[in-house]
Amino acid sequence: MIVVVPIFAFAIAVGLLTGGSLRFFEGVRIHWWVMGPIGLALQVVSIPGRSVGLAVAALVASYVVLLALVAVNRRAPGAVLMAAGLALNLAVVAIDGGMPVSRAAIRAVGGTDQALVVAEQGAKHHLMSSDDVLRPLADVVPIPPPFGVVLSVGDVLLYAGIAWFLVSVTRGRFRENLRPPARHFLMYRGRHSPVAYRLPARYRPRPAPVAGARSGSAP
Repeated sequence: MIVVVPIFAFAIAVGLLTGGSLRFFEGVRIHWWVMGPIGLALQVVSIPGRSVGLAVAALVASYVVLLALVAVNRRAPGAVLMAAGLALNLAVVAIDGGMPVSRAAIRAVGGTDQALVVAEQGAKHHLMSSDDVLRPLADVVPIPPPFGVVLSVGDVLLYAGIAWFLVSVTRGRFRENLRPPARHFLMYRGRHSPVAYRLPARYRPRPAPVAGARSGSAP
């Protein structure tokens, strides 16, 4: 959150300074939005003891849930970047059994030996070693003080996508999400489903006029 809040605040400020308005957020509809808090909760939940497998499973599940949320709202601005960032993080965590953290990156942001020890003892994160496979995609991007955090390539893409979304909404470029909320978990939503299930009212085809129908007050 040390770096996330300033990035998002900057994105909204850019939108406002380029003629946008916060009132546009009133019309934004995010489908399956509850999956966002669930995914974030799975990332920050504390796993008792040193159950590394359970902690990594929670982290993998969080990325799967967040990817599903982005997929449902794939027409939103920045969704491609968000999906790419989440997918990269998911691949690293699943293959390397947690997110590896670069020793050099920790020291680059002013980290001490104590920070290295904390990283070594973490369940969802661990110090990078030669056994890790996707090292270039791990936490290797140092963000210097005053933030002093280490991000992954996936984090950078994810935050860039969310910033793009916030700027677009502030400027009124995202007023309607063309995928309506699911009415039932098992309801078919393919191309042969009724148009009313797939498009908002403004985009639905209007019925053809009845032959011989007359309008106005003519007798």
